[in-house]
Amino acid sequence: MKPMKVLLIDIDSTIPNLALKKVEKYHADRGDEIIWDMALALNSVDKVYVSCVFPENKYKCLIFEGRALIGGSGYDMSVKLPPEIDAVKPRINWGFTTRGCIRHCHFCFVPTMEGNIHKIGDIYDIWDGKSKELFIMDNNILAMPDHFKMICGQLRGEKLRVDFNQGLDHRLLSEDLWHELTTLRHIREIRFAFDDIAYKKTVVRALELMKRGGLKDWQTRWYVYVGKKDTLKTVYERLVLLKSYKQTAYLMRDKEVHDNPQWIAMAAWTSLQGAFKLDLPRLLKESDRFKSYAKYFPAGAMK
Repeated sequence: MKPMKVLLIDIDSTIPNLALKKVEKYHADRGDEIIWDMALALNSVDKVYVSCVFPENKYKCLIFEGRALIGGSGYDMSVKLPPEIDAVKPRINWGFTTRGCIRHCHFCFVPTMEGNIHKIGDIYDIWDGKSKELFIMDNNILAMPDHFKMICGQLRGEKLRVDFNQGLDHRLLSEDLWHELTTLRHIREIRFAFDDIAYKKTVVRALELMKRGGLKDWQTRWYVYVGKKDTLKTVYERLVLLKSYKQTAYLMRDKEVHDNPQWIAMAAWTSLQGAFKLDLPRLLKESDRFKSYAKYFPAGAMK
């Protein structure tokens, strides 16, 4: 069979696009020519694959409709790769050992696309055998504790540095799972999420557990979700709690509130560790940089 010219178009991925990497390897293994060039004329290739991650970019896919296989969470979550391509293991030191999640967070599409959590492989399905670093993208690997321990054993055995890139579920943390984490070589901080003030008790439980297990100051980073239902109190209370335990925080602003100046100011505080170690009211009074933000924080609102 004559080799094909296969065009791959990544509309908006900010990290390696695993679906397109699977397509790339599948066709490359068959001797096809792989082309990554959105500007290429479609009529000059034999097959086209398009991936769109973010819904706001769906309009960019319109010119490819009827001429390409288009998928991704930003286009149509029901579109799947052909089974023979989906089974491909690209081994690019980035990928998943589980898919799906046990949670149903309102801002997350993972359960809709992938269902309940299930095992799909281990580090040898991701690792190229050469790299000293591995990025594991599982959405809730702690929901399968025995599998997680097995993965940790493999990482230790191969002396790999790891980044559990999507964060870990603090509600599932136990003393033995924390011990597993402390025995690994990490690329970045260990990350958790504090998505709602309703989780205050479970966050404190996890922090106390980690402190007993030897957690060092500023060793973990917490994603703090901010949505349209949040108030200054619900966000500030979470940040102050994390700060009191000497935890780094990252404000994850939903796109609906991303440009709210109040949250921009709060994000500026959390993004600079030196600033986050100081009280925000003090910064608003004494720091030239933060004085301009004072108008967004009413007197007495941060007590």
